[in-house]
Amino acid sequence: MSAFFDTNVLIYAQEPGRKGDSARALLAGGGRLSVQVLNEFAAVSSRKFGRDWAAIGEAIEDVLVLVDQPLPLTLATHVAARALAHDHQTSFYDALIVAAAIEADCDTLWSEDMQDGRVFGGLTIRNPFAA
Repeated sequence: MSAFFDTNVLIYAQEPGRKGDSARALLAGGGRLSVQVLNEFAAVSSRKFGRDWAAIGEAIEDVLVLVDQPLPLTLATHVAARALAHDHQTSFYDALIVAAAIEADCDTLWSEDMQDGRVFGGLTIRNPFAA
């Protein structure tokens, strides 16, 4: 199984408790993410949680040790995301994550924010925190 991680997995990995434990275990197994995920993680960590930039940088470095090289945001990914958003009635930013996961040839996208079990071609959305 090749895994792709949405931003919420990185966010929860910074927290104590069951969701934090689950997120850390998933990340420890390796997988892929995109620069968009790192950007969203930095923005949420700063704005919502008030973390300083040094702590945000350390958290990102910790994640990068566990996963493959992040996928860049490219024009091709953007075009694919626009088509996914149109064809599947998803938000554009969710479609960008899905497009990157498909581009990375992943079969599982771990996300709390998208519909668990939804399939996009060979990619299945899974909620890592579902009971």
